[in-house]
Amino acid sequence: MDVSQFDFELPEELIAQEPAPKRSGSRLMVVNRENQTVEHRRFPDLLEYLHPGDVLVLNDTRVRPARLVGVKEETGARIELLLLSPLGGDRWEALVKPAKRVKEGTVIRFGKGELQGTAQKVTDAAGGRVFQFQYQGQDLETLLERLGEMPLPPYIHRRLDEPERYQTVYSRAVGSAAAPTAGLHFTEDLLNRAKEKGVKIVTITLHVGLGTFRPVTAESIEEHQMHAEFYEVSEEAAEQIRVAKAKGNRVMAVGTTSVRTLETVARDHGEIRAARGWTDIFIYPGFPFRVTDALLTNFHLPKSTLLMLVSAFSSRELMLQAYRTAVREKYRFFSFGDAMLIL
Repeated sequence: MDVSQFDFELPEELIAQEPAPKRSGSRLMVVNRENQTVEHRRFPDLLEYLHPGDVLVLNDTRVRPARLVGVKEETGARIELLLLSPLGGDRWEALVKPAKRVKEGTVIRFGKGELQGTAQKVTDAAGGRVFQFQYQGQDLETLLERLGEMPLPPYIHRRLDEPERYQTVYSRAVGSAAAPTAGLHFTEDLLNRAKEKGVKIVTITLHVGLGTFRPVTAESIEEHQMHAEFYEVSEEAAEQIRVAKAKGNRVMAVGTTSVRTLETVARDHGEIRAARGWTDIFIYPGFPFRVTDALLTNFHLPKSTLLMLVSAFSSRELMLQAYRTAVREKYRFFSFGDAMLIL
């Protein structure tokens, strides 16, 4: 299947540069796969589409402040690092900018020198390096909280005044390079009202890597290779999902990361069960969904793997029709944008 089939025209002014004033203040497009209809609602109206016994699956990952700005030990040149994933022993895979200034053996100092990293080798990713870090007196995560910045997507050009707005209210497990943005719309009040209605709230974990957002450069979808991301599903979460499916209740995944986790476990084990590991699952039209009955998501980039996933869950034609409608109705797109519910 040709990647160009997932392209659409998006005016730049529709790319949301900041969150809505209130978390739940966004719009909600409701797309019904069965009758091919599109409704225009507000996000709190999501409660009208949730039924007692439904399971709402949330990804509880938390974004690590993984953007570091330091200087080369030799020249004092400014170098930016984005930490992607730990490799053990304080070694990390990272993206470097400008990469041409960082060779093997280059030392970068951060803060007042309390943290330094040495480039060990070049990776396959553009600008990719493996760094060995050295520091004193604290653990690395604590240092990152003080020295690091939130790694906002490249299409967001404004500084975020409240970094917590790029975290979900239920974020817990630190480890993502990007937020699972479909969950940014939820407030504690909305989740509590869902529980009062009889909806089961389940949390799973998938640490979002930048590979999820990496452009598809191949002309054919089948040639694209996804980056692996770490996931974990607890026995408690798996049991609640199994019970709901057995009773004929729906499983509503919040975000494409939740979908990828659920469908990975079902594909690899034949059912939902406690599991943890790495997934590079690539979901595009033709994929057989085993668990997900409904999907809450945001509006995604043209020709992205995320648009391919939601097209697989509905259909390419219905999804592109919905996106054209969203552009015409001036919905806000991407991380801080509006939401879509696919039923």
